[in-house]
Amino acid sequence: MRKALRWLLALTVFIGTLSTAEAATAAQPEATNTTTSSTDTDIKDRLLAIPGMSLIEEKPYPGYRFFVLNYTQPVDHHDPAKGTFQQRITVLHKGVDRPTVFYTGGYNVSTTPSRREPTQIVDGNQVSLEYRFFTPSRPSPADWSTLDIWQAASDQHRLFQALKQVYTHNWIATGGSKGGMTATYYERFYPGDMDGVVAYVAPNDVVNDEDSAYDRFFASVGTKECRDKLNAVQREALVRREPLEKKYAQYAADNGYTFTTIGSLDRAYEAVVLDYVWGFWQYSLLKDCDTIPADAKNATDQAIWDSVDTISGFSAYTDQGLETYTPYYYQAGTQLGAPTIHFPYIEKKLIRYGYQPPRNFVPRSIPMRFQPWAMRDVDTWVRHHAHHMLYVYGQNDPWGAERFRLGHGARDAYVFTAPGMNHGANVAGLVPEQKALATARILQWAGVASPAVQADPAAARPLARHDAKLDARDVEREQALRP
Repeated sequence: MRKALRWLLALTVFIGTLSTAEAATAAQPEATNTTTSSTDTDIKDRLLAIPGMSLIEEKPYPGYRFFVLNYTQPVDHHDPAKGTFQQRITVLHKGVDRPTVFYTGGYNVSTTPSRREPTQIVDGNQVSLEYRFFTPSRPSPADWSTLDIWQAASDQHRLFQALKQVYTHNWIATGGSKGGMTATYYERFYPGDMDGVVAYVAPNDVVNDEDSAYDRFFASVGTKECRDKLNAVQREALVRREPLEKKYAQYAADNGYTFTTIGSLDRAYEAVVLDYVWGFWQYSLLKDCDTIPADAKNATDQAIWDSVDTISGFSAYTDQGLETYTPYYYQAGTQLGAPTIHFPYIEKKLIRYGYQPPRNFVPRSIPMRFQPWAMRDVDTWVRHHAHHMLYVYGQNDPWGAERFRLGHGARDAYVFTAPGMNHGANVAGLVPEQKALATARILQWAGVASPAVQADPAAARPLARHDAKLDARDVEREQALRP
């Protein structure tokens, strides 16, 4: 998706909702295992005995062992003879007698020990995978034609096959935003691997040229008072284009920023400004409207600049800001699709470029061609074949305007919406009945549901206690807005 489409690598994307999530997940666990068993003392040797696996480092964490590793993958799973590359992974090891959660954010992998919500729920191991082409997990030389959803799913499949000999119990795939999409694509191409899928805030841009759902979303999200304030600041930033672009030029010079990829400072400025409203709803909550200038017309230039920079980030469309996310924009422009929205409250004369396509954010030396059938195929598969799949969306998250939906062929699959939540929506933020059901299904798919939970989902609780460090949701809020 475009700038305002930061799938945030994050995902990592659980900001603004942390306090709610922590409070909800801090319940007494059904069972707690704080030490690894004696049979796991050789876990590092067992991991390193896997062909193609090598150790980068091991980091201590109480109750776990945490490894940062490289795994040798084919550049092209269709033709392994074309060479290999090193794909970075991490393993948060709890015990070989526990289920395993397979996580990807769809971007870079964090090398700091962390635990996704399903990992806490099932008190299990967690394998986290860096998405191909995000450095350092990039083939050299880079054949960009091998960056597609099937190749990435095949990376997961091959790694799963290698690790399944060590972690033999149930596996659940998960991810947020682009990671939720990644977990879905993996299930579509390799439906026999996982015992369940938990996909958070996963966009589903089935028809790339039809994005009216986003316009309807922005016409009704939150309150009229909040929408009017945001719209006014966005418009005012375009009215004051000349003085604020002078400020932007100085900002770029001071930081060594350049604009070769997008084409000009003017294009970058408008792109940042047009991300403003989207970025607010993706990362903020309704109560955060109090931080938006109340009288945009009479606000100072600095107040307008600060508000736009805080939410959209003026570094977003610089060459330096775009470089890290080139693989995302490449995929958005070749398979994933990218939303286009309109701005009926802004005079046409103030908008020179509109929402720019992903092609504008990828160096011209990299060829791109859009494949409209890719997302239609996945959407059709989910509607008719989803099994043991759970989707969680945030009520006020723009990315949920086009979401995955279930058809008659789906079995034991669910789509839930967390009231008032943004791109950080999770199971903990669901209404009580849905939260209990989702937790119970995750436990069941992982093979660790107690008889009490199997009899009554209301008895379901996360099996591991909340850990403030391990369960922190640090959102990387850079530049534009990616999923």
